[in-house]
Amino acid sequence: MRKIIVFAIIAVISSSCSIYRKYQRPENLPTDSLYRAELIANPEDTASLGSMPWEELFTDPYLRDLIDSGLVHNTDLQTAILRVEQAQAGLYSAKWAYSPSLNLSPQGTVTSIDGNKATYTYNLGGSVSWDIDLFGSLLNAKREAQATLLQQDAYRQAVRSQIIATIATSYYALLMMDEQVRISDESVIIWREQVRAMEQQLRVGQINENAVTQARANLYGLEASNAQLKQQQKETENALCSLLGRVSGTIERGKLADQVLPETVSVGVPLQLLSNRPDVYQAEMTLAAAYYSTNQARSAFYPKLTLSGSAGWTNSLGQVVSNPGGVLLNAVASLAQPIFNKGQLRANLRVSKAEEQIARLNYKQTILNAGQEVNDALFAIETAGTMLEKHEAQCKDLERTVYTATKLYNSSTQGSYLEVLTAQQSLLNAQLSVISDKYNQLQYTVTLYKALGGGKN
Repeated sequence: MRKIIVFAIIAVISSSCSIYRKYQRPENLPTDSLYRAELIANPEDTASLGSMPWEELFTDPYLRDLIDSGLVHNTDLQTAILRVEQAQAGLYSAKWAYSPSLNLSPQGTVTSIDGNKATYTYNLGGSVSWDIDLFGSLLNAKREAQATLLQQDAYRQAVRSQIIATIATSYYALLMMDEQVRISDESVIIWREQVRAMEQQLRVGQINENAVTQARANLYGLEASNAQLKQQQKETENALCSLLGRVSGTIERGKLADQVLPETVSVGVPLQLLSNRPDVYQAEMTLAAAYYSTNQARSAFYPKLTLSGSAGWTNSLGQVVSNPGGVLLNAVASLAQPIFNKGQLRANLRVSKAEEQIARLNYKQTILNAGQEVNDALFAIETAGTMLEKHEAQCKDLERTVYTATKLYNSSTQGSYLEVLTAQQSLLNAQLSVISDKYNQLQYTVTLYKALGGGKN
């Protein structure tokens, strides 16, 4: 019989070893080929744009002030900070679960029978209870709370990174709109003068009415587009103010031409995303918390040992002697082994295992999404640079086209004013494209910065 008990104890201890193991990062993660080879000049370069402090990336003083303000007043970030405080409280509670619980329970009674003299009795007592963590239930609860804290802190970092990127993108959008409105205002002024001059030419018979109506129609279209641009400009200002946690108003800003991009863009090695990107780290800590939750479900199958006791002083130990005083002591050790509720315990374990597997798949997909975002941003930066170069060349040719068309129209009868209008409209569109390309370069750089985990502290 003794041998059977010894073997049973050894079997229980052996089967419970996994309960005490710490979380280990899964193997075979898709990090070796996250970045497309044609986008990376030096695959072994560990320098990463995401490691650059945002104060160094964004040199515009107005933008820096906006980001500083957003990091202080943004309500989403404040909420994330409070979530971290909640997780810290949960970890604090899990750590104290190892300690005994102490309760005081003083009592007092007054008794009078048939109007006789009242008797007063009291009991000054207290109790203590202590759960002995034989099979890691409290240990895994503490580790889960630690993983949850890291998860919430990673979420705070992700919110912070998103806020920085959104503020920068919105700021650059405002600078782009400023340039678009400027060009649109100048175009409206030029076209108004052209229409006025053409109306005078029509009165003296130098041009026909069709040319005037066509020019006036183009002017109306430009004025409508100008009004829409200004509306979008105000809406972007309002959205940025809301992001900053302030009421709508004017945003002080610089100029698009003054913005500086990094001379070189490096992305480091894919493995750095596992620690640099807050959302990837958050997904991993979610997996770690699920792992410890599964261990807790396993530990529920094993016995639970509880030590408890009570002590106190009473003035009512008996009925024969009036108010005899004395000390009360009591100690109990209990061992509870679940037997008839294993169906529920097995169900809980299956649920925990499924949640752990879901967290594992989410972690893997988050890594894949991170790699995709980096690749997309690199392609976008390269494409925006090519488009900017082509559109700038297009503007030079169209400026020459407008000049020659206007000169030909003014100096001879061979030129058509429709050609002048068409050339001017094409030049306007090309100039707006150049502005859009410059904005895209800035925007995609911010996107890459965020994709590499930039902006966290």
